[in-house]
Amino acid sequence: MKPIKFCDTTLRDGEQAAGVVFSPEEKREIVRQLSRAGVEQAEIGIPAMGEEERSVIRSIVELGLPIQLSAWNRAIKEDVDASLETGVNWVHLTIPTSDLQIKAKLHMNRQEIVSMIRRSVAYAQSHNLGVSVGFEDASRAYTPFLAELMLMLYSDGVRRFRYADTVSVLQPVTVREKIKSLLAECPEDVELEVHCHNDFGLATANTLAALEAGALWASTTVTGIGERAGNASMEEVALGWRHLYGGRIALDTIQFKELAEYVSGAAGRPLPPAKPIVGPMVFTHESGIHVDGMLKNRETYQSFDPVEVGSEHRFVLGKHSGWKTVAHILRQNGIRPNRELSMELMREVRLEADRGKRLIGVDELVRLMEGVKKEYEAATVEADD
Repeated sequence: MKPIKFCDTTLRDGEQAAGVVFSPEEKREIVRQLSRAGVEQAEIGIPAMGEEERSVIRSIVELGLPIQLSAWNRAIKEDVDASLETGVNWVHLTIPTSDLQIKAKLHMNRQEIVSMIRRSVAYAQSHNLGVSVGFEDASRAYTPFLAELMLMLYSDGVRRFRYADTVSVLQPVTVREKIKSLLAECPEDVELEVHCHNDFGLATANTLAALEAGALWASTTVTGIGERAGNASMEEVALGWRHLYGGRIALDTIQFKELAEYVSGAAGRPLPPAKPIVGPMVFTHESGIHVDGMLKNRETYQSFDPVEVGSEHRFVLGKHSGWKTVAHILRQNGIRPNRELSMELMREVRLEADRGKRLIGVDELVRLMEGVKKEYEAATVEADD
């Protein structure tokens, strides 16, 4: 099985998230980190937006990083000309493909759409640009029309296509059926990319289903950032493909935590504590039963080692902690309590956590321990009297 490939669109679709703006240096640093992580391609902006955008794209190209850089374009000559000014050697040309969008957005018919995209492809190719073609709203398009369009563009020399679930109307069963049906009509060397949105929380699941059906490229963003509810998350797709499907990826997943934290900070959108794969609480354990199991064998409550994504397990104290968790955390701090003390501390920890609706830190645990010791000593003196 070939490794799947990733086209990261954090700097294009990710920045289209409402209120998100990356500075030029943040954009350069994001691409540096994507490159270190082994991401195959980054979609780094929309040159037609203006000279400021083109200037930033040029500065990224000039870094000379070992990652393929692509610019996003509508299927018109002016957009391609804007991309040429940036120095990129790859362009993505997108065209509406559902009848709804063809009529509502462009006031055209299918035949006119075919002519429009073929002209744009030919123009880009005449300037020695690599080309991928994006089918906007493909999930609501007539699949036989998409297959026909792909074959025509294949004859024009295009090998890479993007299937976009633009308004998030797919679910894993239907996306698998549609991708299989589409690829069955295409030559074997066609490379299909899938681009899913997350309006129903299914972007990762739909992307994985499409990859299982034969798509080669996953269009993702770091942490799933993107317009509306976001896009498929690079981290979730990568780890899901590796561990749930037994598939291959070429990414250095150890970079994921640092990359996610950087993008979230630059976007002004802190990582949700329970964000799958990279959230700060994903590998944090409070439950006494879970901690007890993990102290015996980490595999009892983990599906993969957090080291794989640059993270680590953490045990914390709260309402559901057991005495073994208390004893373990104290031992980590050079204190070796007996079982009786640990049991009493556990009760104190639970009371404090319940009252404050919070976790209990190590310093507070030590203070609680000193209090318990004093009470124990006082009770002993009283008993002697």
